[in-house]
Amino acid sequence: MKRLIVLTSIAIFLWTTAPASHAQASPTATQGGSIQLGGGYSFGRTDIYRKKIQGFTVYGDFDFTRHWGIEGNIHRNSIITPNDVGLDSYLLGPRYSFHYRRFQPYIKGELGLGRYKTDYVAAEQRVNFTNTYKIYALGGGLDYRLNRHLNIRAVDFEYQGWPGFGSNGLNPYVFTFGAAYRFR
Repeated sequence: MKRLIVLTSIAIFLWTTAPASHAQASPTATQGGSIQLGGGYSFGRTDIYRKKIQGFTVYGDFDFTRHWGIEGNIHRNSIITPNDVGLDSYLLGPRYSFHYRRFQPYIKGELGLGRYKTDYVAAEQRVNFTNTYKIYALGGGLDYRLNRHLNIRAVDFEYQGWPGFGSNGLNPYVFTFGAAYRFR
């Protein structure tokens, strides 16, 4: 009796799943997308102060097709701040990339949030001020494929716009250099 139940269950399972399976192989020339996660050193400068602010960046890319993808990055440029002003940004947006041998230049446009941080002394008391703004960024860069899984970010440039900051806004720029691991 147990054998009959097991054989009947297997037969029902095969009968219901057989139409969904087929014997054709999937095309070998297609790619379902690739993910790249990395980090690096970043520095930037605001249009208020002339000294560079420095920190780190964590970024990730997902390429839907050979050319189109999406990029997200977190810039923490509040680690080394000579003027006691730090700018952190959290951005996400589309990216268009080209491919030439091992080089991959790209352009991007992103939207997100920015945090302005300052630390100063007023009336012999230390004051910390932080405020969050909606921001945008336009930029581009160049990745170099070192091997199948490792990419070197030779340069990444972003021109950021902080329209809600003060009466004229704030327009910092950020450069990033780093490396990423590519999942396939």
